[in-house]
Amino acid sequence: MINEFVLENLNTAIIALDQELRVAFMNHAAEALLDISEKSGLQLPPSQSLDHGSMMKDLQRALEQNQQFTRRESEIVIHGTSVLVDYTITPIENQHACLLVEIHPRDRLQRITREESLIAKQETSRILARGLAHEIKNPLGGIRGAAQLLDKQLDDKELSEFTQIIIEEADRLRDLVDQMLGPIKPPSMNSLNIHEVLERVIQLIHAETGGQLSVAKDYDPSIPDLPADRERLIQAILNLVRNAMQAIEQHMPLSDGQITIQSRISRQFTIGNQRRKLVCHLSIIDNGPGIPEHLKENIFYPMISGRAEGTGLGLPMAQYIISQHQGLIECDSKPGQTCFHVYLPLTVNEPTSQPSYLRQS
Repeated sequence: MINEFVLENLNTAIIALDQELRVAFMNHAAEALLDISEKSGLQLPPSQSLDHGSMMKDLQRALEQNQQFTRRESEIVIHGTSVLVDYTITPIENQHACLLVEIHPRDRLQRITREESLIAKQETSRILARGLAHEIKNPLGGIRGAAQLLDKQLDDKELSEFTQIIIEEADRLRDLVDQMLGPIKPPSMNSLNIHEVLERVIQLIHAETGGQLSVAKDYDPSIPDLPADRERLIQAILNLVRNAMQAIEQHMPLSDGQITIQSRISRQFTIGNQRRKLVCHLSIIDNGPGIPEHLKENIFYPMISGRAEGTGLGLPMAQYIISQHQGLIECDSKPGQTCFHVYLPLTVNEPTSQPSYLRQS
């Protein structure tokens, strides 16, 4: 029992095969890598869960020669997606299994490095933006106050119209700066159902688009309640969905657009340097034109927008709110499909720290 407990909590994908090379056991990391549950995977041959390439020959050799084999940088295809991995096949003596397969995705380290860099850059830009916002806000108050005093001294209504413009524009800039500053108070964390948040966002988007935009739902109803600030989380997800809607609207009729909102559980996932046993994984997928290459690395920075009329504050604000929930947003984009991934921990308890290179992808 202790051995199985240890295997289940490893970040390395472990698969045990019987004499006929059928799956006898797989841990949570293997389930996540192959996108299949252990119950569904039991007794399946490897060829039905992944396109193994040279792996089957190595399995046969390890079985026949009773010898360990290791292969570096081998490509396997999982549900049509090519993944670069290292794997080791070890013969074992067990009444249920005779081969142990360890699989290490090679792209994991790259993804961890990219995530840590993203978090550091976002924190730096947030500090700079808040400092800049404070510097702008102080003279704005002086400009508005001077315009109000001047307005009281003017008898000419035509001249008074200009002072009103100054006051209104100062107010508009103040509101923009407030958006840059973001919410000052810490989030009010309460247990909530993530699907209630998603349903509210979909309701708001339907109202904005008059029901023209198709929004598909792909939920995992087994996701437990998680700690979150309901209003702020709605705002963050709404910003992401609205961003997808606006990207679609720029390049096609809304009626041709499609947004899919998906919810899943990810196991043994690390955000920053904090390992989480379970996280809620939301995916917001649209069929828009994709994010231009020159913007991909900077979309979460303030004032960066692919639209001429955009403020560039929607995505940074979403990322800030999710970070307040100890979560993370990542983005994958190609022409015809953009996906924003939102990761939210299911508990506010301090997780066990783990070296970042052990990140479960």
